Amino acid sequence: MISQFFVLSQRGDSIVFRDYRGDVPKGSAEIFFRKVKFWKEDGGEEAPPVFNVDGVNYFHVKVVGLLFVATSRTNLSPSLVLELLQRISRVIKDYLGVLNEDSLRKNFVLVYELLDEVVDFGYVQTTSTEILKSYIFNEPIMIDAGRLPPLGPAAMFMQGTKRMPGTAITKSVVANEPGGRKREEIFVDIIEKISITFSSSGYILTSEIDGTIQMKSYLTGNPEIRLALNEDLSIGKAGGRSVYDYGGSAGSGAVILDDCNFHESVHLDSFDVDRTLTLVPPDGEFPVMNYRITQEFKPPFRINTLIEEAGSLKAEVILKIRAEFPSDITANTILVQMPLPTYTSRVSFELEPGAVGQTTDFKESNKRLEWSLKKVLGGSDHTLRAKLTFSQESHGNITKEAGPVSMTFTIPMYNPSRLQVKYLQIAKKSKTYNPYRWVRYVTQANSYVARI
Repeated sequence: MISQFFVLSQRGDSIVFRDYRGDVPKGSAEIFFRKVKFWKEDGGEEAPPVFNVDGVNYFHVKVVGLLFVATSRTNLSPSLVLELLQRISRVIKDYLGVLNEDSLRKNFVLVYELLDEVVDFGYVQTTSTEILKSYIFNEPIMIDAGRLPPLGPAAMFMQGTKRMPGTAITKSVVANEPGGRKREEIFVDIIEKISITFSSSGYILTSEIDGTIQMKSYLTGNPEIRLALNEDLSIGKAGGRSVYDYGGSAGSGAVILDDCNFHESVHLDSFDVDRTLTLVPPDGEFPVMNYRITQEFKPPFRINTLIEEAGSLKAEVILKIRAEFPSDITANTILVQMPLPTYTSRVSFELEPGAVGQTTDFKESNKRLEWSLKKVLGGSDHTLRAKLTFSQESHGNITKEAGPVSMTFTIPMYNPSRLQVKYLQIAKKSKTYNPYRWVRYVTQANSYVARI
């Protein structure tokens, strides 16, 4: 059971606060924020998601810059409470359409109504958007999404400076369009987070894809949906025993999943025949299918690093990245980071001629080089030269004291697994019923590391 739930802004302001049991001091939000802001225990930069202060357990997750926090004096399962916080944030986003400080403040009555239905005296009742619609009566006050910065998940589907079709990110599941009508739409997002480790010579040591097929439905009447995936999809490692024996082929070019799981609304009656999922989508956003792939795949970026000593107190670092994806695709918000030797005192940077949308920085507090690229076109190469100045002579191999190089990025309309939605079929109620269907792909870096 939880004792309190509250949401804090980045400044530490309490936006929402609900005390369910009265056994934790009222100043817990201030205690929590002070502890998180000045966390220095074990030399960590950020506070862990769970910690204890004066007999009170604090659990927190960060969602689009907001801190969702729960407290308890009892010995609870951390994973249970952290999952609850994620689901509460998802439910609030479903109802408000936009999850940020402004929307929470303008809809505080609706938010408190939701919290009272989700948790009763510290015990969880339901986190289902669909079930909650029967008990929630306040209408959301909609926020103008056009002036919102592309934070967090909202930045996934930005292609250049234009937002991609659809408004799944900024729509409420309960609010109607102007005029009282509801726009019939359904969104399917294939989101893949990739983890790759390269050796110093550029070979792939480890590779993994954590993927999810996310759906958000704005269809009235909850019609049945048929979602068809690749016919050559197979589950279980090729050449080995399948954990889930669906009889798929594992031939050349096949999409091979190590394992997967499905939402409770998904029916698998025809999945083993034609790889089609049948479901009646509930209201709100939910994962239709989660999957994992460890089969080797083509990495979207190649990283090459060279470190050369230029005297006893100087060295030069050359970083090169190459985009291995097609030229009609653009990667956004690329950030390359590299830890430098602890005795590095100064860094000067040199970008390639004509470089646009690139910035560099040397974080002296933790001796880290940062290279930011706003956009990268497929097939292009980019190079950064950094000249290092040391405060003392190096008595060892510099390459062992620097690195590894890591990257974060977002690539819309690209997925390395080749998993595809072949078609999205909606059971029609009439000949004139033709909802909008949006299928989108995005790849993100979960852990993208190159050793030096």
